[in-house]
Amino acid sequence: MIKKCLFPAAGYGTRFLPATKATPKEMLPVLTKPLIQYGVEEAVEAGIHTMAIVTGRGKRAIEDHFDISYELEHQIKGGSKEHLLDDIRALIEQCTFSYTRQVEMKGLGHAILTGETLIGNEPFAVVLADDLCTNTAKGVLSQMIEVYEKYQCSIVAIEEVPMDQTDKYGVIAGHLVDGTDDTYRVTDMVEKPDPKDAPTNMAIIGRYILTPDIFDILRNTKPGKGGEIQITDALLEQAKKGKVIAYKFKGKRFDCGSVDGFVEATNYFYKNIK
Repeated sequence: MIKKCLFPAAGYGTRFLPATKATPKEMLPVLTKPLIQYGVEEAVEAGIHTMAIVTGRGKRAIEDHFDISYELEHQIKGGSKEHLLDDIRALIEQCTFSYTRQVEMKGLGHAILTGETLIGNEPFAVVLADDLCTNTAKGVLSQMIEVYEKYQCSIVAIEEVPMDQTDKYGVIAGHLVDGTDDTYRVTDMVEKPDPKDAPTNMAIIGRYILTPDIFDILRNTKPGKGGEIQITDALLEQAKKGKVIAYKFKGKRFDCGSVDGFVEATNYFYKNIK
């Protein structure tokens, strides 16, 4: 039922300057593969083949990556390095990529709203590429789609974080449902609360499944934390009607939007995934 995945990819990546001055942060490689490719592969594993990417100025490299490079392919054809393009070729053949540009950086909620023209009136997944997730059994999006099929409402992926780090995340409160130990009906959501004000230590990470009514809610959502339109505030409107489920995913997640997380991911993938 989930056919499209939205990738908000218009941010500046200021924590990685000067590397991101001319290179999109989504194109920073963990080993030999850019972050956004890991995200697309996770979506494909979940049965999604239509990728909608919200870009901005200086993001042309993303479009070029998911396109054929005839000159490069000609140069390495028949050689020992030809196989290095197998994974990206497979994605290009399997997927449809469409793009729209976020003209102003007004927050994640605004970026998702910008993608409405690519999504239309249907439920969809959202992947933030700088949250790199791995699971040897089943990817995070695949897990979330199973939850969506059961509850038919918006789903957010969560993990427990140290209480002194709640000011980096959207944080949820809720109660366990259906006798599970990993699925919560959300009752409250707060964007980047101070640790003393956080309702829990259950933080939303960069994986969502959203129902299409989120677009109308976002249109009427006023700027919140940091003067930006926050997806957390929009989701809270759905949560007030009991229509948001938080799922504590199985797997490992790396915050590759930070230098420490990026290095941790690189070391982990070098030892375990290469």
